[in-house]
Amino acid sequence: MAKTVITTLLLALFWSLSYAIDMSIIDYKNKEGIIYEKWLAEHGKVYNALGENEKRFEIFKDNLRFIEEYNNSENRTYKVGLNQFADLTNVEYRAMYLGTRSDARRRLVKSKNTSQRYASRPNELLPQSVDWRKRGAVAPIKNQGSCGSCWAFSTVAAVEGINQIITGEMITLSEQELVDCDRAQNVGCNGGLMDYAFEFIISNGGMDTENHYPYSGVDGRCDPIRKNSKVVSIDDYEDVPRNEKALQKAVAHQPVSVAIEASGRAFQLYTSGVFTGECGEKVDHGVVVVGYGSEDGKDYWLVRNSWGTKWGESGYVKMERNVKNGHLGKCGIMTEASYPIKEAINKRIITTSKEEKISSI
Repeated sequence: MAKTVITTLLLALFWSLSYAIDMSIIDYKNKEGIIYEKWLAEHGKVYNALGENEKRFEIFKDNLRFIEEYNNSENRTYKVGLNQFADLTNVEYRAMYLGTRSDARRRLVKSKNTSQRYASRPNELLPQSVDWRKRGAVAPIKNQGSCGSCWAFSTVAAVEGINQIITGEMITLSEQELVDCDRAQNVGCNGGLMDYAFEFIISNGGMDTENHYPYSGVDGRCDPIRKNSKVVSIDDYEDVPRNEKALQKAVAHQPVSVAIEASGRAFQLYTSGVFTGECGEKVDHGVVVVGYGSEDGKDYWLVRNSWGTKWGESGYVKMERNVKNGHLGKCGIMTEASYPIKEAINKRIITTSKEEKISSI
């Protein structure tokens, strides 16, 4: 009996010392330790696994050095910083938060069959700036969590937008319905494509609200009752011709779903400004363009993300527009640009704002 008690006490002492050693490795009195402690509190981060706090601190320090060096470089039009992804390596970030599945064969077919609804025309005057948030066509920023459901959030934002433009009512819709029920081509938290999601909504006859089918951030079983609750519907969808003028014209009329390459470290840690950083055209993340404009002489797309309000500019990123070198736009933004159609979308849009006046459709 005594031997058992002693063994138990020794094991308890070992684990308590191990925990103390793990915690004491981080010196919270130095600069990096103080910054880390504040960042942990701000983002509500707690690591329970043995050694995990130390591991995350090392990654955090590496990201902090990257941020300081990056922001000290001259001629940057944007900043990077300690957002919620500052404790992740770039590999971890890509695995957890990117989920658009682009289809090369489908893109080829699409390029030959794009709609001419928003094709740019010579001498056509478009608004200098557009922001659909100001017109009530953009719901508050949402958060997909670590589920690769960006495609669902992009789709829903575009449908919410066109529905509000046509009906005058902002109804927030269910991303979880798409994650659970749209399984013909899309694969829930393992990725998907906005066009396939538009097809699902059309074939299903509509979709349910976020309130009735709330987001859980994990793959679940499709709820047939909620799936058949068709609160908001669309009639069709179309693809934007692959040039920035056409995308500008489309965004002047409604929010547009797009895919971008978001895998870079600078994009991971983006906090503000017009993003002009390095990126390719291998799109891996679904977002929605809700406007455009210019800042300090640099044209940008106003892009709504789905990573919560602590990423970027309160959940948004301004991405470089009118890129000279790159036929698919910044980070491939033209690759998968598409928009839902709802009855009466072809009616002339009349505005009183000089900046947002559209001369022709």
